[in-house]
Amino acid sequence: MSAPLEQAVHAALATVIDPELRRPITELGMVESVDISAGGRVRLAVLLTIAGCPLRGTITADSEKALSAVPGVTAVEVELKVMNQAQRDALKEQLRGAGGQRGIPFNQPGSLTKVFAVASGKGGVGKSSLTVNLACALAAQGLRVGIVDADVHGFSVPALMGITQAPTRVDDMILPPVAYGVKVISIGMFVPGNQPVAWRGPMLHRALEQFLTDVYFGDLDALFLDLPPGTGDIAISVAQLLPKAEILVVTTPQAAAADVAERAGAIATQTGQTVAGVIENMSYLEMPDGGRMELFGSGGGAVLAERLTATVGSDVPLLGQIPLDILLREGGDAGTPIVLGRPETPAAIALMEIAGKLAARPRGLTGMNLGLQPR
Repeated sequence: MSAPLEQAVHAALATVIDPELRRPITELGMVESVDISAGGRVRLAVLLTIAGCPLRGTITADSEKALSAVPGVTAVEVELKVMNQAQRDALKEQLRGAGGQRGIPFNQPGSLTKVFAVASGKGGVGKSSLTVNLACALAAQGLRVGIVDADVHGFSVPALMGITQAPTRVDDMILPPVAYGVKVISIGMFVPGNQPVAWRGPMLHRALEQFLTDVYFGDLDALFLDLPPGTGDIAISVAQLLPKAEILVVTTPQAAAADVAERAGAIATQTGQTVAGVIENMSYLEMPDGGRMELFGSGGGAVLAERLTATVGSDVPLLGQIPLDILLREGGDAGTPIVLGRPETPAAIALMEIAGKLAARPRGLTGMNLGLQPR
């Protein structure tokens, strides 16, 4: 065995990314041993976090692919083992910091994660579809993105993302499934079949708190929370648990919908949050002759943005208008967001433009430790 071959093998292993933690397996202590025979046969022992790891096949395939591409490697054999408790504790400490302490990482002074709470005054305005597509659009730009499906009673994000995999538990830490580069957690991943979740306020708060403390999202650029409609328990809990979260208000052009949506944004005056902007969904239907049919009226989004600007005392922009598109609905039913499946459509283009505006929003310095001291 030559030193260059050994170096090349280890370099190849550093390109194998754990599909849940989104970090190289070499950094996570998952490579137990690498044996290289004189004939170029590589035997790799990989430590899984738990015995029933749902992505063991992916890790095996990715390892074999990476090693087989190394010149001089003639065969690859991957053996999967399981971490012991001490190794799991070391992994949790590595991920969470010294002591593996629990907490809400997005509230830490040094956190650069932009947190967007997607709200609406009433149901049926397409809030969940917009959340999924905006998250996927940002992930497609190379950003690290997560979604918390905070609509406990009406969860729909897993289906919209095509996720059927359950989260992985590593003791008290939960690793969320990843789809299209987005880490997702939802109560729907813990409920068998299509059973309803009949919980009241305290249970809802506890579930959201557990999602934010026990689920390991890693270092995110953006986190989206898909809120239930209205200004009830979850909206209040989000303000308490994530006080720096910015509110995205979704409405349709209809005046009645905009009136109700105003309340969802005006809650910021009571919680001290910022309203990032308004998104008008189902704005119009493009006709074959190039014209537009405004099925739900027009102007609701602009009027809502003006009202919220006056109410909260700061500029609340209309971030964009999304046209009605049957492909948007079909993509949701198939678990393929339209921004990825049909990026050339007007709806996808409008969604990607909004995502670009959100990505460009600067993060405020309020509450951040700049490391400066007076002299």
